[in-house]
Amino acid sequence: MAAMTDVPRGAIGAAIRTSPPAPSPVEAAAAAVRAKDAEKLQFIEEMTTNVDAVQERVLAEILGRNGGTEYLKNCGLDGATDRATFRAKVPVVSYDALQPYIQRIVNGDRSPILSSHPVSEFLTSSGTSAGERKLMPTIQDELDRRQLLYSLLMPVMNLHLPGLDKGKGLYFLFVKSETKTPSGLTARPVLTSYYKSEQFKNRPYDPYHNYTSPTAAILCADAFQSMYAQMLCGLCQRHDVLRVGAVFASGLLRAIRFLQLNWEQLANDIEAGELTPRVTDASVRDAVAGILRRPDPELARFVRAECGKGEWAGIVTRVWPNTRYLDVIVTGAMAQYIPTLEHYGGGLPMVCTMYASSECYFGLNLRPLCDPAEVSYTIMPNMGYFEFLPVDADSDADEQLVDLARVEAGREYELVITTYAGLNRYRVGDVLRVTGFHNAAPQFRFVRRKNVLLSIESDKTDEAELQRAVERASAKLRGASVAEYTSHACTKRIPGHYVIYWELLLTVAAGAGPDKETLDACCLEMEEALNTVYRQSRVADGSIGPLEIRVVRPGTFEELMDYAISRGASINQYKAPRCVTFPPIIELLDSRVVSTHFSPALPHWTPTPPPRSSDH
Repeated sequence: MAAMTDVPRGAIGAAIRTSPPAPSPVEAAAAAVRAKDAEKLQFIEEMTTNVDAVQERVLAEILGRNGGTEYLKNCGLDGATDRATFRAKVPVVSYDALQPYIQRIVNGDRSPILSSHPVSEFLTSSGTSAGERKLMPTIQDELDRRQLLYSLLMPVMNLHLPGLDKGKGLYFLFVKSETKTPSGLTARPVLTSYYKSEQFKNRPYDPYHNYTSPTAAILCADAFQSMYAQMLCGLCQRHDVLRVGAVFASGLLRAIRFLQLNWEQLANDIEAGELTPRVTDASVRDAVAGILRRPDPELARFVRAECGKGEWAGIVTRVWPNTRYLDVIVTGAMAQYIPTLEHYGGGLPMVCTMYASSECYFGLNLRPLCDPAEVSYTIMPNMGYFEFLPVDADSDADEQLVDLARVEAGREYELVITTYAGLNRYRVGDVLRVTGFHNAAPQFRFVRRKNVLLSIESDKTDEAELQRAVERASAKLRGASVAEYTSHACTKRIPGHYVIYWELLLTVAAGAGPDKETLDACCLEMEEALNTVYRQSRVADGSIGPLEIRVVRPGTFEELMDYAISRGASINQYKAPRCVTFPPIIELLDSRVVSTHFSPALPHWTPTPPPRSSDH
């Protein structure tokens, strides 16, 4: 990767204090950008300097708005808006405690249950509860808070890489399926909500958010047509592209894989000046026609020459030569894709700009050109009220929480949020480490999701769910049982897929073990047992490949234990890990594989609405 440089300490403040020169008519647009940047950077300085005061105000606003809700009344808050009463009366909760309240809203109860403002829709979290997506109620003015955070990202980037307003961004952005709840409210992922909002669709021209992809292509629900149109438009405007990105690293790699598979058809369309009939969406065809205006044999020859080599190292900089950086999330589970992105990216920096979830948007990265392993996010105190539970806290969580302004450098905490939309002292499940401060604002490195074992993209599979899937699949075995198992998220191919290692115990003395057809069926049975987020990623999004079972020879897990003990593990406390990431262990397992099996079909998935509950 190319060498990274950081803007010197105080660079944001210095940028604010520097008065821009009087613009000539030619520089008028640039001057307007600089003035707007200075305003946004000043806002960041104010928020990060007055962290505790802002947090106190935000909590008072939230409790003032929602004090009359059923949930806070049940907590006995009695209209109080101060921190002390809030801490004393409102418990720290997980999703299961809120689910009865949320289910009533899903079923159509419009009374002020969690929020005094009407719930405008549900945001579907990538986490699951009982195998189904969690539903997060949201309100209309949350869109404004999200939009505000988005508006801060590019002024920070322009400090580090000036001139980003002079070109375009090639971003591969997609909507996912949405459903209607029994109440008539929509349930959909947070980014789908944003892309379909009026704020996004009718956004005023902004040089920082000038994308090569037409909005119609982003909003197309068909994954192939959307990707094809976005890639074609990106190729047609390749010299204008200053940054290339997707939400997750895995999404950008899927786009590169798409180019590998479809470059010949793309080149044919460019040469003919006409879009392939495979794209049938009329709005997409109209939008692309405005960019693919005429035949371009020279560009078609270039695409064939570069993609036809069969050498894909550095393909991003070869096709889009003016690219300054890759804009992708490479923290958490996405870190597994860094080596592959380095291969395709030609040494471009990988930038993680912001930290957000379905529950709340949190903050931004003020050192965007740092090494991916060093990414830290500064939580903006105006986005919600934030508390932190030390990961080594005892079971009395309510007594252990500390405020945003009082966390300690070097410690790890679980994030707890209170939002305008009515989540109160809600455990998000993210574990963060405090790495330093910007002014008075702590900066956090994302460490991990609590209890998540496997993840390829937005899917999250925990140990209990994997155990249930193995048990369900192993029931199909005859004359054998699963003696031991472990797992690995394999990202060597795109899309990535789950690999499950099985050591079998033959229960029939002379038997040869299960046949290939049975073990293939076990792969599909495991997929059927996994949560709806996983199955949607397999069926609708194509972002996860078929699950694979690798059968290892008898005694392999004993060798695994011997290896762990040789590295200092206690023989009395050792238990087989249910997920492995350490390369020598993966190599050991792979060297003992006797057969490999893949899911022969797609698991069942349909975008059904959340069920109407009769229990609440």
